[in-house]
Amino acid sequence: MTDIPSHHLIHGTLADYLTGELLIDTDDERIRQGISRMLVEEKDYLKDDLEPRLKIETLFSGQFVVSRIELVVRLNGRRLLLLRYGPGSLVTRERPAIAAARVLDPEYQIPLAVVTNGLDAELLDTVTGKVLGQGLNAIPDRAAAIELLAIANFPAFADPKKQERELRILNAFDVEICCAGGPCALPGAPEG
Repeated sequence: MTDIPSHHLIHGTLADYLTGELLIDTDDERIRQGISRMLVEEKDYLKDDLEPRLKIETLFSGQFVVSRIELVVRLNGRRLLLLRYGPGSLVTRERPAIAAARVLDPEYQIPLAVVTNGLDAELLDTVTGKVLGQGLNAIPDRAAAIELLAIANFPAFADPKKQERELRILNAFDVEICCAGGPCALPGAPEG
């Protein structure tokens, strides 16, 4: 158990499905682990294809935000698909997922994003912002992802003004307000 105050129910710890790392066991983390398990056991990805727990840190107008990227699918050295989890509505998660896909990799825009609440999902084209498919079945399996990799466009996203706009979107959408009414931060942290 942890002594850090939290609005999440903490069940103890659990081992990460992909890495074996010990993580804080919350209801949300259990769903994240289920998504990883589904990608490996049902969608045939290799554990090494999946990059877990990446983050993008932003600071605008005095508001420090850590945007969490649950998983990125990397095939043949290229990041093809970014996956973000969040409970509730998928529509409200589309824009920050697209923003994250545009700025996470400094070399190119990740062409596909998935938003999921663990029960439903949307597959997004990160260039156009269009929904390409709905439902967990819309998440491409490894064979389909390899085919998509061959035809995918990996545009550079190097314009500093556009990058800042996407980072501002992440900062605004991903600020976490606790049930206590303020931002969630570790006690004593500079961003708290």
